[in-house]
Amino acid sequence: MRSLTPRTTEAPRARRTRRTPALIGAVLSAGLLLAACGTDDAAKDTHHGGTSAAATSTATPSATAAPTAGTGTSSGTAAPGPFNDADVMFAQMMIPHHQQALEMARLADGRAEGPGVKKLVAAIERAQDPEIRKMRDWLKEWGEPESAPMDHGSGHGMSGMMTEQQMKQLAAAKGKAFDRLFAELMIAHHDGAVDMARQERRDGRNATAKRLADDVVRTQSAEIAELRKILDRL
Repeated sequence: MRSLTPRTTEAPRARRTRRTPALIGAVLSAGLLLAACGTDDAAKDTHHGGTSAAATSTATPSATAAPTAGTGTSSGTAAPGPFNDADVMFAQMMIPHHQQALEMARLADGRAEGPGVKKLVAAIERAQDPEIRKMRDWLKEWGEPESAPMDHGSGHGMSGMMTEQQMKQLAAAKGKAFDRLFAELMIAHHDGAVDMARQERRDGRNATAKRLADDVVRTQSAEIAELRKILDRL
C-alpha cells in the first residue's frame, strides 16, 4: 500500500511558500495606495481652508481667503489670514486720518508752547507714521487700492477730520493759543479715530488689523485724556 504522507504534509507547505511573496506584495501595494491617498487629502486641505499654512494665507476681499504669503512684504507688516470689506475700509480710511494727524502735529514746530503739547506731538509722530506704512502694506497684499471713494451719505465718511479752514486757523495760531486750539481739534480728531477703530474691532475679520484697532483705541483714548488735562491748565 502506498503512503499518503508526502501529499498531506509537504504539498500544503509548498503552496504556502508560493503564496507568501504574493501576500507580501499585496500588503506593500495597499500601504503605498493609502500613503498616496493621504497625500491627496493633505493637498485638498491646503486648497480648501484646512489647517495648513498655505490655507491660512489665502483669502479674498469677501472674507474667505487672502493672497498667499508670498505676496506679503518682508518688513514684518503683512496681515496674513482671512479679511473682509470692513478690514479694507478700516485701512483705507485710517491712512488719510493718520496723515492729517501728522500734518497737525508738524504744525506744532515753532508754534507750540507747553511741554505737554510737545510731548504729545512727538508721541503722535512716533506711533502714526509706522501705522500708515503698515496699512499701506496690507492693502498691497490684499490687492486693494489705498483709497476708496468717500460716500458720506452711506456713513463711510471719516469722523473727526478737520476742514481746510480749521487747518488754516491752527497754522495761524501760536503759543498758548496754538496749544488750546491744537488740543481741542486733536481731541475731536482722536475721537473719530477711536470710533473707526471700534467699528473695526466689531466688524473686521483680519486678526492683524483688529490688533492695530486695539492699539488705536488704547493709545488715542489715553492721549485724549492728556489733551483734556492740558485744556484744564490753559
